[in-house]
Amino acid sequence: MSWHGQLDLHYQRQGNRTTALDRHEGPLRVLQRLYPEGDAICHHVLVHPPGGLVGGDTLELNARLDAGTHALITTPGATRFYRSAGGQANQFVHATLADQARLEWLPLESIAYPGCQAVNRMRFELAPSAQMMGWDIVALGLPAAGQEFDSTTAVPGHFTQEIELPGIWLERGTIRSQDTLLLDSPLGWAGNRVMATLWLAAGSALDRTLSQALLDTSRELQAQSPLAGTSGSTQTHDQILVVRVLADRVEPAMALLTRIWAAWRTLAWGVPACPPRVWRT
Repeated sequence: MSWHGQLDLHYQRQGNRTTALDRHEGPLRVLQRLYPEGDAICHHVLVHPPGGLVGGDTLELNARLDAGTHALITTPGATRFYRSAGGQANQFVHATLADQARLEWLPLESIAYPGCQAVNRMRFELAPSAQMMGWDIVALGLPAAGQEFDSTTAVPGHFTQEIELPGIWLERGTIRSQDTLLLDSPLGWAGNRVMATLWLAAGSALDRTLSQALLDTSRELQAQSPLAGTSGSTQTHDQILVVRVLADRVEPAMALLTRIWAAWRTLAWGVPACPPRVWRT
């Protein structure tokens, strides 16, 4: 049986408080609104009770942030794309940000199981004075359990990833289990099975001095990390900064991205880091 879950989130400003209305169909919802930083920033934890997606499943998240709102969205655990007999599993995320809105899209990792047939598509639309920070972490297979993302399954696995900020950044690619040149070449994943991406984006050009300070900070933190040789930071457009990390496990990649996110949050927004409690459980 295939699942179709849809969740609509509408963030609104009531005085100094960011509130949210949610409506769901199927097995995708949020826990109660959380305010560990005070009324201005609403934290939400996405919950998908089945625990993962199989062929034929579709999850859709639509988030609308009104002017002046600030939302942080995360997950309590990994999103799992399980082995498929041939059907495709889909996850679609679409967020629109009004002026002065801020979004932090910070889910835990996506795990592509051997033999999965998966699409993970994200689209973020920012008004001129809106900003967001987001990350995406993809882990191929379960190496610790001896389940490699390879072509030995009956249906070879593939994972398609798309991140779009219209007019600013479009990234689209498919990772296939048979593509050993991509997965093992020094010009590709270099034998790693985790790729992590962090970005800070704005609806209009970022201040140059601030952009340079953000890049300097991320590069300094990367230089201190065990992943110094497989990570980098760049400004691909005057409205976006991107950090990319390759790793053999999720934990060091997540640790590095968390440190950079915390530093960027303070530098760019003047807001101290407040890691969601579910990251520590």
